[in-house]
Amino acid sequence: MIKSQRWFVVGLLFLAGVVNYLDRAALSIAAPLIQKDLNFSHAQLGIVFSSFFLGYALFNFVGGVASDRFGAKRVFGAAMGIWSIFCGATALASGLVSLIVLRVLFGMGEGPFSSSNSKMVNNWFPRREVASAIGVISSGTPLGGAVAGPVVGYMAIRFGWRWAFVAIMLLGLAWLVLWTLTTTEHPQQNRRVKAAELELIVAGQQQAASMEHTPAGKQASLGFYLRQPIILATACAFFAYNYVLFFFLSWFPTYLTEAHHMSLHDMSIATVIPWVLGSIGLAAGGFITDLILRATGKPLLSRRIVLSLCLGIAAVCVAFAGRVQSMEGAVALMSVSIFFLYATGSVYWAVIQDTVRRENVGGVGGFVHLLANLAGVIGPAVTGFIVQATHGAYGSAFILAGAIAVLGAMCALIWVREPRAQKDAAERKLVW
Repeated sequence: MIKSQRWFVVGLLFLAGVVNYLDRAALSIAAPLIQKDLNFSHAQLGIVFSSFFLGYALFNFVGGVASDRFGAKRVFGAAMGIWSIFCGATALASGLVSLIVLRVLFGMGEGPFSSSNSKMVNNWFPRREVASAIGVISSGTPLGGAVAGPVVGYMAIRFGWRWAFVAIMLLGLAWLVLWTLTTTEHPQQNRRVKAAELELIVAGQQQAASMEHTPAGKQASLGFYLRQPIILATACAFFAYNYVLFFFLSWFPTYLTEAHHMSLHDMSIATVIPWVLGSIGLAAGGFITDLILRATGKPLLSRRIVLSLCLGIAAVCVAFAGRVQSMEGAVALMSVSIFFLYATGSVYWAVIQDTVRRENVGGVGGFVHLLANLAGVIGPAVTGFIVQATHGAYGSAFILAGAIAVLGAMCALIWVREPRAQKDAAERKLVW
C-alpha cells in the first residue's frame, strides 16, 4: 500500500485535509479572544461563523464542475493556494464587516476541497477501494481540528490570535509546492506508477463502468443525476452530518468556556479528544463499508447500513451532550457523537461514486456538497440566536442538532437503496 503511487496521492490529500481543518478550526479556537478584541455579541459571532459557508457552499458545486472540466489536480491546487492566502488575511480583520468578507472569500477557496479530492480518487482508484481511500483522506480533517486546539491556542496566548492565521497560511503554501511537483491528474500520466498497479486501477474502473446505474436507452446527464431520489436523500443525510459537525466546530469551544468556565488553554486541550476519535471514525467507516460491500456484493446496502446506524447513534449522543452537568460528561458524549458522525464521512461520496458516471462525479458531488453545506450557512447563525435568546443556555441548540441528525438517518434508511435490476438478453443494465 505504501509503495503504490495511488496511496501516495491519498497521503498528500490526507495532509491537505489536516491543513484544511487546521485553517477552518482556527477561528473557533480563537473565538473567545476575537469576540473580546472586536467586541462581538453571540449573534454577531454566529453570523461570522456562518459567513464562511456562503462562499464555501457555492464553490462546492463550482469546484466539482470545474474538476470535471479542467481536472481535479489543477482545481485542488488552486483551491489550496486561495484558501491559504485568505486564511492568512484573517489577521487583517478590524471589525465585523471586514471579518465577514474575509471569511466568505476563505470559504470560496475551501469550497472545491471535497468534490475535487473525490474526483482524484475516482481517477486513481478501482471501485472496491473508493470508500477506504476517501475515508483515509477525510480522516485528516478531524486530525487538523485536533491539532488546531493546542497549536492555535498556544500561539493565540503567546503571540496573539492574528499570528496564528499567518503561520497556518505558510503551511498551506508549502503543501501546494509539494502537490505541484509530485502529482498528476491520471495514473497513466505518472511515470512512478508501475504496470501492475496501473492494470489494477484500470481493470477496477472498467468493471465499475459496466455497473453504472443509468436507465436503459438514455444518455445520463448531470441534470438526470441531480433529480434522482437517492442523490437528494444522500444530500439530506449529508446536511444532517454537516449540521452536527459545524455546530461542534463553531460553537463547542465557546460552549466549554462559557457553560463550564474552562480557560482557553484547557479548552484547546479538551477539544483534541473528539477530533482524534473523529479521525479514527472517518478512516474506520470507509474500511467498514467496503468490507460490507465485499461480503454482500451490494454497494448501496453497505452504505445504507453505515449511514443510518452511525447517524442515529451520533444524534442521541449530541442531544444529551448539552444536558449533562459536568464538563467531562459533555466532552465524552460529544466525542462519541463525533466518532460515529465521522464514521459516515466517506460514505456520502461513496454513494455518489456507486451511482454516477465518472464524467459527472465532480459535478454531482459538488451539488450534493452544496446542499449539505447549507447547514453551515444556517446552523452556526441559528445557534448564535438561540444562545442569545435563552441568555447563554445551549441545551436547545444541542437537541436541535440531534433531531436533524435523526432525520438524516431516516433519509438514508429509506432512500439509499439498490436500483431495480433488469436483465436484457444482450447486456445487463440497472434502472432506477
